[in-house]
Amino acid sequence: MDPYEGFREFVRGRQRSLMRTAYLLTGDAPQAEDLLQTVLMRAARHWRRLADGNPEAYVRRALVNEHTSWRRRRRAETPTAHPPDVGPGRDPGDQSLTRMALQRALMRLTPRQRAVLVLRYYEDRSVEETADLLGCSQGTVKSQTSHALGRLRTLAPELAELLHDVDPEEVPR
Repeated sequence: MDPYEGFREFVRGRQRSLMRTAYLLTGDAPQAEDLLQTVLMRAARHWRRLADGNPEAYVRRALVNEHTSWRRRRRAETPTAHPPDVGPGRDPGDQSLTRMALQRALMRLTPRQRAVLVLRYYEDRSVEETADLLGCSQGTVKSQTSHALGRLRTLAPELAELLHDVDPEEVPR
């Protein structure tokens, strides 16, 4: 019996989404690739156990944890001034400036704040799912979201239009 049965299909089906998450966490395409590869290698070793549960949730939580671990070891952030090339068929116009401003602002947040925003708003996860993935309480997710959005408003006032749609009932002020 193949110990990796189902793993290859999982990676093929989820790789793009997981890579986007890794990129949003790191802000650097090569670092994101390294982060995802590291996490997937660990997941492959434990695939038999993971396959019966929710492997995607495990991998996403591992991405956040591993990125945080890397940051603690390095103690230095290396944001990139140049985001990766946009793919074919994408509009590189006005949206590019917004994406670049958002990327720069995200890189100035703490790893935990960035992870909360990526999971909540980019991946459209609920407060409960985000808390579960990060291994913290729902209250922590809400407060980290509030702090992170406030910091984004300060760091990048040009993103006010993006940030005004946040439901005030969901995030305490």
